[in-house]
Amino acid sequence: MLNRYAIVLAAGKGSRMKSKLYKVLHPVLGKPMVQHVVDQLKGLDLASITTVVGFGAEKVQEQLGKTCEFVIQEEQLGTGHAVQQAEKYLANKKGTTIVVCGDTPLLTQDTIQAVLNHHEKERAAVTILTAHAEKPAGYGRIVRNANNQVSKIVEQKDATEEEKAIQEINTGTYCFDNELLFEALKKVSNDNAQGEYYLPDVIQIAQKENQKVAAYQTVDFEETIGVNDRVALSQAEVLMKKRINEQHMRNGVTIIDPGNTYIGTDVSIGTDVVIDPGCVVQGNTTIEDEAVIGPNSEVTDCYIGANAVLRHSVATSSYIGKRVQVGPFAHIRPEASIGDDVKVGNFVEIKKSKIDNKSKVPHLSYIGDADIGSGVNIGCGAITVNYDGKNKFKTTIEDDAFIGCNANLIAPVTIGKGALVAAGSTINQDVPGDALSIGRAKQVNKEEYAKKYK
Repeated sequence: MLNRYAIVLAAGKGSRMKSKLYKVLHPVLGKPMVQHVVDQLKGLDLASITTVVGFGAEKVQEQLGKTCEFVIQEEQLGTGHAVQQAEKYLANKKGTTIVVCGDTPLLTQDTIQAVLNHHEKERAAVTILTAHAEKPAGYGRIVRNANNQVSKIVEQKDATEEEKAIQEINTGTYCFDNELLFEALKKVSNDNAQGEYYLPDVIQIAQKENQKVAAYQTVDFEETIGVNDRVALSQAEVLMKKRINEQHMRNGVTIIDPGNTYIGTDVSIGTDVVIDPGCVVQGNTTIEDEAVIGPNSEVTDCYIGANAVLRHSVATSSYIGKRVQVGPFAHIRPEASIGDDVKVGNFVEIKKSKIDNKSKVPHLSYIGDADIGSGVNIGCGAITVNYDGKNKFKTTIEDDAFIGCNANLIAPVTIGKGALVAAGSTINQDVPGDALSIGRAKQVNKEEYAKKYK
C-alpha cells in the first residue's frame, strides 16, 4: 500500500463565530472540533498528520499534543497557501495525501477510509469528496462530463442556472498524489478577487496536464458540514448527539429521552444501562452493565461500576464501584474512590477521598481528604475538617466505626476500628479502636432565663 499522509487545515480565525475562542477549538459534545477530526484520522494507517495552524496556534498545539506535526501559516492567503506550508514535511514523498478541514467535526473515519481507497483504486491524481445536497445553494457544484468524469468545480457565484441545479457538491475534502500536489501548488495563482491561493485550483492544473481527477460521493451529506458560525455549531452538536446516542442504543443502552441526553464520543457504556433525561456524560467515562444514570446527572471522566445508581448528581474524575447509590444531589469531586455497595446520599460532597466497601454517608456531609474503611457509618451533617487556611490534612476512619450526627473531625486525626463518636462532638485527637469519644461543650440550663430575655 502506498504511504498515506493527512493535512488538517486549522489556521483560519473564524471571525463569523464572533468569539475570543479560536474557531476549531469550539467544542461539539464537549470535544474541540479539530480534536474530533484528528481522532478520526488517528484511527487510520497514516504515516503522519500535519496540522496547519495560524490564529491561536499555541492553544491548538496544546490541545492536539504530540499526535501531529505542526506548521504555521503566518498570513491567511488561502487554502492552497495553507497546504503549501506542509511542504517541509511532505515534499518529494511518494503516496497519497488527504486534506481535511479542522472545522468538519462530523466527518467519520469510515468516510475518510473510503475516499482514500477510491483514490488509490482509481489511480487518480486528485479525488474530491462530494455529497448529495437537497439544498446545494452556497456550495461549489461538481460538473461531470458525458463519461461521468469530473470536468470542473464551479462556485455558486460563477454557476449558470443549469449548473446551480446540480446537487452534487464539493465538501472541501480532497485526496492528492502527494508529489503532484506540491508541484501543482507552485503553479497556483492568486489572480482572483480575494488575492488568495485556492487549493481547488490544483484540480484544474491536474486536468490540463491530463491527470485523472476522480470523485467519491459519500452517502451522508450531514457529516461533511463545515462549522463557520454558532448556528452551524449548534447543528453539528445536534447531529453528533443523535449519532452517538443511536450507537449506544443499538448496543443495548436504554436512553429514555435521546433529545435531552448528551453523551461524549469517548464514553464507553455497557449493556442494559439506563440513562434518564437531562444527563450529560462526557470525557473518558466508563459505565458498566445495568447501571442507572440520572435524571439530570453530570458525569465526567469517571468509572461507574455495574448496577450503580446516580440520581440528580455530579461526578468528576472519580471511581464509583458496583451497586453504589449516589444522590440525589450529591457531588463526587475529583480523586474520589468509592468501593462497592456504598451509599452516598443527598447533599453529600466527597472530595479526594477513599470510601471502602459497604460504608454509608447518607446525607448532608462533607468528606474531604479522607480514608474511610469498610462498614463505616457517617451520621448526618458530619464533616472532615481538612483545611486550616493554608494546608490540607487527612482524616482516617477505620473499619466499622460509627460517626454521630454533626460531628467535626479536625484533621489530621484517626478514628480507630469499631470506635463511636458521639453526635455533636468536635474531635481533634485520635480515637482508639472500640472507644466512645465525646467532645461536646458542657450543657448549662439557666432556669427562667428565657422569660427575662424576651
